[in-house]
Amino acid sequence: MERGFAIPAGGPELEADESGPVGVAADRRLADTIYERILGRIGSGEFAVGGKLPTEHELSQIFGVSRPVLRQALKQLRADGVVVSRQGSGSYVRRRPEDAMLNFAPIGSIADIQRTFEFRAAIEGEAAYLAAERRSAAMLQRIRQTLTELARCVRDGELGVEADEAFHALICEASNNHYFVSARNSMKVNILTGLRLTRSLSLNKSRERLELVQAEHDVIYDAIARQDRDAARLAMRQHIENARQRVFEGEAGGI
Repeated sequence: MERGFAIPAGGPELEADESGPVGVAADRRLADTIYERILGRIGSGEFAVGGKLPTEHELSQIFGVSRPVLRQALKQLRADGVVVSRQGSGSYVRRRPEDAMLNFAPIGSIADIQRTFEFRAAIEGEAAYLAAERRSAAMLQRIRQTLTELARCVRDGELGVEADEAFHALICEASNNHYFVSARNSMKVNILTGLRLTRSLSLNKSRERLELVQAEHDVIYDAIARQDRDAARLAMRQHIENARQRVFEGEAGGI
């Protein structure tokens, strides 16, 4: 049984045969569905860590989709570090997402969460670059206060979603470009979902995990405080990419 995802069973009705932008969008949604169904089977142990996935032809038959759609799903799984391809051999399960991730993530949301991280890396990386150049002393102090609150949350074992959100939102504001703020606000519901997921997963780990996340925030702040634009951009992008990868930390195989 596929766990954690309320997604329709595979079959010919899943195929998308439209052409043009509408067809491309339909294929992308379909690939997201297959991506999550394969994740579900990996999570359940049906596709075991270290084991080889069925062939593309077999997976296409299992899920009732075309091979191009299936390949999009596999490409995302590789990008997330869940599967790995071996030339001439096929795809193997590299990592099994932990149960907590499958339980915390809203049904059918994991592909969207990962795309939100991609959006954030682009938007917030550039916002951090400009914030390092344009931030005022007063704004830097406000960012520092959110960092202090985040440190308290780590110390007291609290989730800290509000402080984490405030830290990132203030950096966009410090860019002195309202379009960064507007773009981020347009995705706020998705961003908060991702923050709750990643911080909940970290809270379930050792305290060192939360301290690692906090250290990444410190690096971002320090670069902005020094007005080192390139370092601020890099630190922000690395932090968000690390958060994206942490979603899939779990049992790993020797692949």
